[in-house]
Amino acid sequence: MPEPKAEDTAARTTRNRHRRVSVVRVVVTGATGQVAYALLSRIASGAMFGPETEIDLRLSDIPQMIGKTKGVVMELEDAAYPLLAGITASDLRDQTHKDADWVLLVGSVPRGPGMERGDLIRTNGPIFVAEGKAIAEHASAGVRVVVVGNPCNTNCLIARHAAGDGIPADRWTALTRLDQNRARWLLAARAGVRVGDVRRLAIWGNHSATLYPDFTNATVGGKPADKTVDRDWLEREFIPAVQQRGAAVIAARGASSALSAAQAIVDHVRSLVTPTPADDWFSAAVVSDGSYGVAKDIVSSFPLSSKGDGGYAIVKGLTLDAFAKAKIDATIAELEKERDIVRDLLAA
Repeated sequence: MPEPKAEDTAARTTRNRHRRVSVVRVVVTGATGQVAYALLSRIASGAMFGPETEIDLRLSDIPQMIGKTKGVVMELEDAAYPLLAGITASDLRDQTHKDADWVLLVGSVPRGPGMERGDLIRTNGPIFVAEGKAIAEHASAGVRVVVVGNPCNTNCLIARHAAGDGIPADRWTALTRLDQNRARWLLAARAGVRVGDVRRLAIWGNHSATLYPDFTNATVGGKPADKTVDRDWLEREFIPAVQQRGAAVIAARGASSALSAAQAIVDHVRSLVTPTPADDWFSAAVVSDGSYGVAKDIVSSFPLSSKGDGGYAIVKGLTLDAFAKAKIDATIAELEKERDIVRDLLAA
């Protein structure tokens, strides 16, 4: 093989020297949990922000768990990720959240035996009040927040109010991408196609058993989903399967989703930092601006698009038939009920 020309080598060296032009400061809370364990390597490897962005990774957890992050830090160091510019761990938010560009609020108290959803909301509420205040006080001016800990929609609402008006409403999102990914897989399997052939399948409303996977606007291989797959199956089996998929994983695995949840978090952020294809959209829970009659201020999942700058726009002008409207009304009613449960935290 001939030796490369001197000018080719110089050009290549210059290109590589300038390839990585940015460092993103990323906080992951609940850093010793299963979801975080599956997530951290994905962030460090470049799966979330791409191969030209270095990562300053901050692991955050409660005092009684922070000692366990030492082993996680050691594993990340031993993996020798070229994009990992720095890694720290602390139970002090003024350290982990300082100048943060992205805060991934993964940590929360899990739902225990016999615990009602309202009880879980009240238990986790104070955690997200503290997170919201810390983000407002310490994070960068351009910070973006992703709430994963459940119930994520209402926890996002709580954190956003706790942070105050200094952080714009469009910087706050909550995770419904796992529901979208589950729905795409189930629909693709039924239709006998690849997941990539399922497009525009959005999640509306709450990340709960009332969520609505909107097959009425979805396409399979470029054709309407309800013209490709039997509508009776979509209404009677598909929707409950998506709504109950998390419980099915727990029953089969003996633990809640971790690998798929981590992948969904990566997909969520990638969709915000990558331009959305013209023939598709993605799902996330965001602060409602009143679109489609969804009450303003609650955090609801919508079909979204992005220019790739970290922001998003709610997809406008979709036709929703009577079936879809009824499903969306039901999940929004649940979100309004959850908002009422935490009104004291929102006022504070």
